[in-house]
Parts: sequence; C-alpha cells; structure tokens
Amino acid sequence: MFQEIMKFDGAVLTKMDTDAKGGAGLSIAFATGRPIVFAGTGQGYEDLLQFEPNWLLEQLFE
Repeated sequence: MFQEIMKFDGAVLTKMDTDAKGGAGLSIAFATGRPIVFAGTGQGYEDLLQFEPNWLLEQLFE
C-alpha cells in the first residue's frame, strides 16, 4: 500500500553512522523494491554520499 501511495525512484538512508551493521538498508531496499541512492554517514551535508552496495556488504560481514 505504501508503494501505491508514495511513488519514488530510490531511497536515501540517513543515520548510517548509528546503524551497527547496515541491516536497515537491506530491509528498506527489500521492502520497497527500490534502490538505495544516497547514504548519510555523519551529521553534515558532506557526509551524504552516493551509496555503494559493496560498502554495505563490507559493513555486514566485518
């Protein structure tokens, strides 16, 4: 139902610096069926980075 109401092409994950292993990112991508486009890894605008799937995988298996 969320997807029917809210049309969007990709997700922006914020607060990645507080997510222990990045599991929220996988859940969001799976639940929405949309790619993660940007990830926020800190508090400033300069901490909003283009999302790299390999980086998330490294975080999960670290």
